[in-house]
Amino acid sequence: MTVVDRLRRDRPVFSVEFMPPRDDEDELRLWNSIRSLEGLDPAFVSVTYGAGGSGRDRTIRTTGRVARETTLTTMAHLTAVEHSIAELRNVIGWYAALGVRNILALRGDPPGDPMGTWVRHPQGLAYADELVRLVRSLGDFCVGVAAFPYGHPRSGDLETDTDHLVRKLRAGADFAIAQLFFEAEDFLRLRDRVAARGCDALLLPGIMPLTTPRVLAKSVELSGAAVPPALATRLDPLADNPAAFRAEGMNVVTELCERLLAEGVPALHFYTFNRAKATMEVVERLNLVPSRTS
Repeated sequence: MTVVDRLRRDRPVFSVEFMPPRDDEDELRLWNSIRSLEGLDPAFVSVTYGAGGSGRDRTIRTTGRVARETTLTTMAHLTAVEHSIAELRNVIGWYAALGVRNILALRGDPPGDPMGTWVRHPQGLAYADELVRLVRSLGDFCVGVAAFPYGHPRSGDLETDTDHLVRKLRAGADFAIAQLFFEAEDFLRLRDRVAARGCDALLLPGIMPLTTPRVLAKSVELSGAAVPPALATRLDPLADNPAAFRAEGMNVVTELCERLLAEGVPALHFYTFNRAKATMEVVERLNLVPSRTS
């Protein structure tokens, strides 16, 4: 089944994102997480694709193994940065040969410095909408793209950034996954901006359980936004108390998810960093486990 097939259900669902393992220990951790989450029947799982094409082979190998050895619906990442069109065609062909029919098409960040100057490969593509069209031209793929609740760092303003997102969706993307954000309204305003342009594509919010101060700092880095004062008031006093910080961070994320689901969001996309426990706790709190909702 495609990602869209899995998302269009009569109940809210969730999906999870993994990274390709860096070493044997990381691979064991990853597969323990995959097996733990498999029983909860996520709508799909995705495997990231490193900046500048780094980790490409590990991504393809991991994605293929998930497709072959599990019951999970798999989505592969693909970035245009530092790849020629011929190389992109080759990667897409590898995915097709592995039976992977769902691809998240991303322009990608420059290698080494995500905020560095983006340079198009001489025989490559300049924008994500071009990559969407390329994937679409090569087979019957379900294609996703990235969305940015606070706007992409290279976009001048939110309206321009929303125009870019809608262009990707109209190029043939079936859905978009939002980068991290801190408050439900940040995502809901993005959804409203897209709808105001006459686009009704599926938008998934990106969620990361706040288990440690380090994870909170990573959320700031990935979202490009500062921690809101109300959230800082709840979490900052607990920075030196790991158990208390984790408990309150999980409460914060659960409340965020509850608000999104109440606003009709059909699915939640969890960034796992290859660990399953926190994501499992949140989806169980939200009653998203199939056996408890059917």
